[in-house]
Amino acid sequence: MNCFQNARRIVVKIGSSTLTHKSGHINIRRMEQIVKVLSDIRNSGKEVILVSSGAIAVGVGKLGLRERPSDTASKQAAAAVGQCELMYLYDKMFAEYNHNVSQVLMTRDIIESEQRKQNAVNAFRRLIDFGTIPIVNENDTVAVEEIEFGDNDTLSAVVAKLTCADVLVLMSDIDGLYSGNPRTDPAATLIPRVEKIDQTIESIAQGAGSSRGTGGMITKIHAARLATEAGIDMAIINGEQPQQLYQLFDGEGVGTHFVAVPNCGESAHDGSDRE
Repeated sequence: MNCFQNARRIVVKIGSSTLTHKSGHINIRRMEQIVKVLSDIRNSGKEVILVSSGAIAVGVGKLGLRERPSDTASKQAAAAVGQCELMYLYDKMFAEYNHNVSQVLMTRDIIESEQRKQNAVNAFRRLIDFGTIPIVNENDTVAVEEIEFGDNDTLSAVVAKLTCADVLVLMSDIDGLYSGNPRTDPAATLIPRVEKIDQTIESIAQGAGSSRGTGGMITKIHAARLATEAGIDMAIINGEQPQQLYQLFDGEGVGTHFVAVPNCGESAHDGSDRE
């Protein structure tokens, strides 16, 4: 996985199930571990962009709700409460390692409007120039449709394309893509490398990851398709083991590596947005 070892600009996506306990409250130990590893990776010279789910889940826990709401207005309200707490914790934890964070909340119309898309590109460029770690989430508080991007898996691929990232890493509650559902099929084996996303790959991606998130393997495959077709390599690794990020960027084989399609679409490696 030399593409990960040599990557300069990386996008890392963290799911709700990685950040929170089953109660919905923040898994502080896990979050501290992730922040520490990402800070160290940033110190090594890589540019880090973090796509973080968790606002709704954290809001549910902080509001004392018994379960994740199903109606849009309640989700928006939970997101408004949870996003404050989430960014407060990120700001506090990254500051301990002398890194500044910045918040970027996105909605679907940003990528549907060329002007707003360019505005987002410009903002990301300057935030990276200033040395911050952009933390991205969907703006669930004002989004009029429920979970536009699918638990931020698709959003992370969009961000990777917008920022001309070299690689995308999805930290999930599973080791990677399996030949079957490992929760129900004891014979399922990890697929370490996917050269092409075809119907076979799509057929084995099934089910939601957990009750705290809304995505599942199928949204990760969708993200992989978007990323790889833009020339960006992607990996799925286990978010319960943040140290795997070290292994991945040291060139070790962990998780599932989705290989970028060569010479397909816009190049994510042309450095056109880098000074």
